[in-house]
Amino acid sequence: MRDGLNPVRLQMPHSGGGPHPQPYPQPHPDQGGGSSWPTVLDYLVARFPEDATRLREKVAGGEVVDEAGRSFHEGSAFVPGALVYLYRDAPVESRVPFEIDVLHRDDDLLVIDKPHFLASTPRGAYVVESAVVRLRRQFDLPEISPAHRLDRITAGVLIFTTRRAVRGAYQCMFAERTVHKTYEAVARVDPALAFPQTVRSRIVKEPGVLAAQEIPGEPNSESRIDLTDVRSDGDGDPRGRYELRPHTGKTHQLRLHMASLGLAICNDNFYPRFYDVAPDDYSAPLQLLARSVEFTDPLSGQRREFVSRRQLSLWPDSPT
Repeated sequence: MRDGLNPVRLQMPHSGGGPHPQPYPQPHPDQGGGSSWPTVLDYLVARFPEDATRLREKVAGGEVVDEAGRSFHEGSAFVPGALVYLYRDAPVESRVPFEIDVLHRDDDLLVIDKPHFLASTPRGAYVVESAVVRLRRQFDLPEISPAHRLDRITAGVLIFTTRRAVRGAYQCMFAERTVHKTYEAVARVDPALAFPQTVRSRIVKEPGVLAAQEIPGEPNSESRIDLTDVRSDGDGDPRGRYELRPHTGKTHQLRLHMASLGLAICNDNFYPRFYDVAPDDYSAPLQLLARSVEFTDPLSGQRREFVSRRQLSLWPDSPT
């Protein structure tokens, strides 16, 4: 771990090494079978040509190592299938201007009240500006890991394990659906709908596609939705506060199920129709909050509950 970031772990292709330098045409270096990389450095430069200068500097500085922590040098031979570890330079990211609130901390768990717009884990355009990296840096916890997930634009209770030894026990709670999660959302009101409603559907999320979708078939998702309060918005139209209890945890499940009822969550730019929002536009947070998480602790057997102290901007002063 370096400044909250894990090293990149690469496995060199099982073919492609050779005694003499050759050009690096297709196929891609990860595929092997058509190019030759006499040394580890040759392979890395072919893999990341835009970082060639920094890669040479890192190898010269002993910062590129094998699985035993031994440094590669400029002449280290390419070994098919071998592992390589290195730190890529942290990307330059604009700070997400919201802070993490800690709800609880002990030897095994760190529970936070995640703000809207902060990614849970480092991914894509949000690496440094993620809850994992911020918490690693703040508390010097290199083994911290989320026990479950929240979308970047969803706020509320998010549970992390602090030690690798206990990670599996807490993650299994969520995988086995023994955790009771309650969300709060704000959306329009349809007088024709009776509540509570149980929504079941088949949700699929294709790799590389931003939005999930509901398709015909055996349901793999279930949510219980209840309307708990009604107020008038600024134009005199009714607006509702909804309590959402997911029984399953499919990607964007609650957002899709609300939209399927004709009650798209306020400020949802994905459902029912996508519209673009600039990454640094924080003016209209999604009105979805992970209000509470309740479970029986798999290690102590005690009943535990963590409750968000945040409020949704379109429903201020809601009970906590």
